[in-house]
Amino acid sequence: MNAPSSSSRRIVWPSVITVISAAILIGAEVFGAAFAGGWALAILFGLGDQGAHILQAALFALGVFVMTAFIRAAQRVEPFTKRS
Repeated sequence: MNAPSSSSRRIVWPSVITVISAAILIGAEVFGAAFAGGWALAILFGLGDQGAHILQAALFALGVFVMTAFIRAAQRVEPFTKRS
């Protein structure tokens, strides 16, 4: 049977779209900075191509952590669901 309507949840689409849009914008900046930063640091320290790839991977992993933290914090501010 269906649960009572007081306990059902609805998706709040404006909040979902806002968070996804911000995540796309911030993600492009974070991962672009990881790629460029790894390349620049490798040149600065003379690490070569392999060192650049390793730095880029490490900074990319840091970027994933940043994006995960952003999405979680954004969900607290803009909840994705609400009770009807």
